[in-house]
Parts: sequence; structure tokens; C-alpha cells
Amino acid sequence: MSTHGSNRRVGAVRPSHLMFTAGVGALVDLPNFSVLIRGIDAWSHSGVTDYDIDEPRLRAAVNRSLQRYGRGQVEQLRAAPWLEGADADPKGWAAQGVGVPVTPFPQWLRCTACNVLAAIDSDEFAFVNSNARTPHEAKFVHDCKRGKPLAVAARFTLVCTAGHLDEFPYTAYVHHGQNCARTPRPKLRMKDHGGNQAANVTIECVACGVKRNIREAMGERGRRNLPACRGRHPHLGTYEPNGCAQEPVLMVAGASNQWFPLTLSALALPKAQGGDIDKLLDDHWPDLELIEDRGQFDFMARMPKFAFLKEFDAESVVEAITARKQGAGGPAPSAPDVQADLFGPEWDALSGPIPSPSDDFALRQVPVPSRLSEFFGDIRQVERLREARALIGFSRLDAPDPESPEIATRVELSRGARNWVPASEVRGEGVFLRVRDGLMAEWVARMEKSPQMEAHREAYARFRANRKSDRMTSDFDPYSGWPGARYIALHTLSHLLIRTIALECGYNSASLAERIYAGDEQNPRTGILIYTAVPDSEGTLGGLVSLAEEREFDRIVRRALADASHCSADPLCAERLPHDPADFLHGAACHVCLFVSETTCERGNRFLDRRFLVPLAGDKEPVLTPVGLLP
Repeated sequence: MSTHGSNRRVGAVRPSHLMFTAGVGALVDLPNFSVLIRGIDAWSHSGVTDYDIDEPRLRAAVNRSLQRYGRGQVEQLRAAPWLEGADADPKGWAAQGVGVPVTPFPQWLRCTACNVLAAIDSDEFAFVNSNARTPHEAKFVHDCKRGKPLAVAARFTLVCTAGHLDEFPYTAYVHHGQNCARTPRPKLRMKDHGGNQAANVTIECVACGVKRNIREAMGERGRRNLPACRGRHPHLGTYEPNGCAQEPVLMVAGASNQWFPLTLSALALPKAQGGDIDKLLDDHWPDLELIEDRGQFDFMARMPKFAFLKEFDAESVVEAITARKQGAGGPAPSAPDVQADLFGPEWDALSGPIPSPSDDFALRQVPVPSRLSEFFGDIRQVERLREARALIGFSRLDAPDPESPEIATRVELSRGARNWVPASEVRGEGVFLRVRDGLMAEWVARMEKSPQMEAHREAYARFRANRKSDRMTSDFDPYSGWPGARYIALHTLSHLLIRTIALECGYNSASLAERIYAGDEQNPRTGILIYTAVPDSEGTLGGLVSLAEEREFDRIVRRALADASHCSADPLCAERLPHDPADFLHGAACHVCLFVSETTCERGNRFLDRRFLVPLAGDKEPVLTPVGLLP
């Protein structure tokens, strides 16, 4: 990373950090100050090679998701710019401006010795970074009577639900919206009084002596003391011409709800599973969108210019063209819907015929242990996989939520249309499981209208109604997006297996991830993929796939089910159901028995309930697990 305008290296982060923890528009805390990741307009890939991440399915999904915002076509998924050997010649590397550009933010600093509070451009502070090989030593200092003490960021900011971020107006605030009576640019001091109740910070104007505590700007009452939102996006360097209609709220810089990423991810699939067709449509869409039926396809394929079409299955290409045109003509899908669409081809690849292995995807069938044959219809080792991830925007205050996608307001990554978005890729391995279709179908038919499942469904409706945004103007369906009984059962089983793997086999559960293939009413699926695909994670050299071997897997499943039958939080955990007015989205599940880390679970530890897999005290409804496997 480099600071705005100076091209000085001030730190380093992992590619995954720029995707999920602090990407474009987010704050990154450095040892001595904080910086804001600038928009991709300012990113430079000059002199960088191998930054293009080739994943046609993900690129097409990004374009479908961005369709609703009227943005241009994305042609590339780019990794963050980085040059090998940067540490060997940091000055030469920095001079080229290669890296992820940042700017100091907040840009009001406070001297740690004399408490002077001033803007970064006020000549009160100096930037020190004498050794380019030690970017962690970069800092701002204040030349005062006590030497050159460190200057730190004044941590208060203004944020609104439209995604705007602004400096706190210290001068106007301390003077109650008026100008200082003594000087147009008064010197301020910030004194932190400490305490454990709330922020107890006094702002004082040195020129006229007026003081005001920051507490007066906090809470519901404090919002009346704040100015209107100016509609500022500091990562883009823009303001809304007419301001913003949303009320700003006071927030401490670095708060966890100041930045939420909006991402999509896809597994790289064998060419035979449709990956090439997506790329074909991306590369030749102006010509191919003219095709209406099989006859037109055959006619075009006979032309020398389009002879390459003969390499593809005609029906599949025509079907893909029709689907893309219908998607372009209808309402633009939300990001959660687009992500769900990506799971279809992955299910086909994981559950279909074993393809030839490649560098990105290798699948191997293993026998189902005889004692588990009533439960699982298929077990496969995913010896190699590659997952590509793309960042398509972010939000503030309101998190992008699969259960309520209409709530969060997406913020752009660039000022104008760009033909690329930031992306990253990781490689790993996994285990794919398929519950017997007949077993699942029979259980769903019995449980769909059960009191327990109905309690979950009604809680989901209350959850969506309680989180309904006042800004919504479209029709609201509280049951929209309900995942159904099949998903809850598969998701619960996935968490049980992940926790058992972490406890018995030594894997850190945070290094594992899940993908649940539950499908819908028209296309029911019964699959789970547990995989590791994070940088520097444990178990990427065959340790995870080895657990799918017959003897190991039998033991893991049996222990998982045995552990599910009891929890140290019982009977409270076992009796939990989200009855009215509760709106939590889990039943018999807690941190002791089912919850996993946020990086592992695809739905934020929602839609979990042990009672659907194993009988708990007092339950009379049948469970999914065959009787022979019950503890």
C-alpha cells in the first residue's frame, strides 16, 4: 500500500484481507495511523503481470449482479497489483506507483503530548518515513514544545446508511454551528477524560475558550446536533452535488459496522461443465445474441468466421443464449440470487460423472462405509479445487444480508464505469457428500408442515419484517428467500461434521468453509461441500481429503451424531425454538454444539437445529438420520 500522492509504502496486507476485511472504501489500521483504501480508479497495474484471474462463470455472475446498477460490462477480474522483489528495492517499486493506493483517514490528527487537534493539511503535523524498508515506522509527528511526539488520528467520523463517510466537523461542532468569534481557523484541543461509561472527550477552541463534549453528538438525541450528510465518498474523492437525504450518525473510525463487503465466489469447474460456454458468450455476445433457435446456430456455425462454434454442444449454447437474454430483459437479480445461480453448475460437476483431473479440479470417488449406506448416496474426495472471489461493492451500517438483500445500499468501487473489479483466488481441497435423495425427500414431506419447521418459517418472516428498511418502496414478501427444510437439515449436518473435524482431527474450523447444495422445489439437491481454500490454511496437502476414506469417515460421522444428541447448554439449548415474538433463525443450536466461525459458515450461523438430525428430549417428530446411526 502507498499513501495518496507520495507513493510511499506504508504497509502490506494479504489479498484476502482486501476482499473480506478491509477492501475499497474501508479503513486499515497501521501501527501509527489509519488509512482508507482508495477506489479502483487510482489502482495501477503498470508493469505487473499475471494479475488477470480467468474465471468466466464468476465474471458473468458479476455482470448479472451489476446489471441492476447500470454499470458497464466487466471484462476482467484483477488481483491486487503487486511486484515481486518489492522488499529488495522498495524505493524503485514505490516510484512506479504500483500497489493499492491509500490516503490517511481520518484526516484530523491529535498530538499525544499537547492534545492539539488539527487537520492533516494545517501544517501542524509532519509525515516521517525515513526508511523505505520499514514502512511500519511511518508516522505523523507534531513539532511542539515537548519535542516531536506522535500524532494520532482523531477517531470520530460521520457515516450514513447510503454509504457516505465524512470527517467529524470539530470546528463547527464546538462552536454550535457558528464561526469562531476570534479567528476563522482556530486552533483546537482534544482531551480524553477516560471513564468506562461512554466516550468522554472534550473539544476546546483555544482562541475563544468555548468547550463541548463529544457525548452531545451521540445517541438519538445527539443526531440533532449533527450537520446534514454532505454525501461524501472519500475513497472516490467525490461529494453528492445536492447533499444526502439520510441522517449521519457518529461513529468511531474502525468500528465493525463501518464497512461490509459485497462479494461473489465461484469454483473453477472442468471445461465440460459449461465453463467454456460462459466464456464463449462473454467473448462473442454481440454476434451470438442474434441466435434465436438451433437452426440459426447451425447456419452460423457453417460460416468460416464462426467455425469454432462446432466445438460446442449446440443445444447447450442455444439454451445459454436464451437464458442470458431472458436475464437481461427481466428484473436484475440480487447478489444472493446470483450467488445461488453459481451453485447449479458446481452441483452438476461434483455429483455428475467423474471428469478428467486438471490443475484446478480433481475429483475421486470413494466407497460409502457400509454402516452409512442408508444415509449417504455418494462420497467424493475433491483432491484439487480453485475458488475465485470478486468484490463488487460494499455497504456501511447495514450489512449485505442473504435474508434481506434489499436493506443494504451498495457503494460503487469507482467514480465511473470500469471494465474490471478486484478479485482473488485460492486453491485447496475438500470432501463432497450427498445425502440419499429418497431419504431426504421422505423426511422433507413429513417435516415441512411440522410445528417445529413452522416455527422456523414464521420466525424467518418476523426476522425479515423487523429488519424491513423504511426506505423500501417495492412490495415486501416476508417469506421471500425462505431456504426450506432441506437446507436446514443439510446445513446442520455440515456444521456437525466441521466441528468434529476440528475437534478430532486437529483442523482449525476457521480454515474450513462450506457450500450447501440444497436447490429448490423445482431442482432439489442434497449435497454438502466441506473444503479448505484459504491462504496458508492447514490441511491443503491432502489432510482433508484423507478424512473421506472409509474408516475415517465412518468414525467422524458417528461421533458427530453422538455429539449432536447432547450439549452442555442443555436443556436450554435442546428446548430452544423461535416462537413468537422471537426472530432468531436457529433452534437447538448454540456456540457449544453447532456454531462455527463467521468465515466458515455461509449463512452467519443461521438455519441450524439439532432436533432435525437426532431426537432430543421430548421430541416426537422423526429425524433425518437413519435409526441405525442414532446414538
